[in-house]
Amino acid sequence: MGKDLERILVSEEELRSKIKDIAGRIDEDYAGKDLLLVGVLKGAVMVMADLARALHCPVQMDWMAVSSYGAGTKSSGVVRTLKDLDTDIAGRHVLVVEDIVDSGLTLSWLIRNLKSRGPASVEIFAMLRKPDALKTPIDVKYVGFDIPNEFVIGYGLDYAERYRNLPFIGTLAPHVYGGK
Repeated sequence: MGKDLERILVSEEELRSKIKDIAGRIDEDYAGKDLLLVGVLKGAVMVMADLARALHCPVQMDWMAVSSYGAGTKSSGVVRTLKDLDTDIAGRHVLVVEDIVDSGLTLSWLIRNLKSRGPASVEIFAMLRKPDALKTPIDVKYVGFDIPNEFVIGYGLDYAERYRNLPFIGTLAPHVYGGK
């Protein structure tokens, strides 16, 4: 990455350990229940894959793609559904798998949308949460790490569709995106 990476916030080892810990809690909480993991594309791909492999309870997976960012680094506040679920979630226990909770606006919209479909329950797992960036309250049942309000990349998180493949979470040097 050269000069594009400012620093590493969460290492690959820390991510693996946290996934294992949270998977154990999910296994206990959903024992004997019909669990559907709903990954939010594209950022949650790495989290979803690692979480699904770490779980011991039977799960099904589906994906949604929603956007409020465009090509920038801040949410526009207008949510668009780019890909909807293929699965009927009525009566199902749904666990939304997210890479990051930033403002909470997009996730708040998504949770309202999913609850309107009659699931048995809807909960959230977010690998990252920025408490200082929240603009609306979001009840996240499983949180990997609380991080500062900085622009982060890696482990599914991108800037202009780049850096998703990094095995850690880091901060992008401001010169890359015009920040200060």
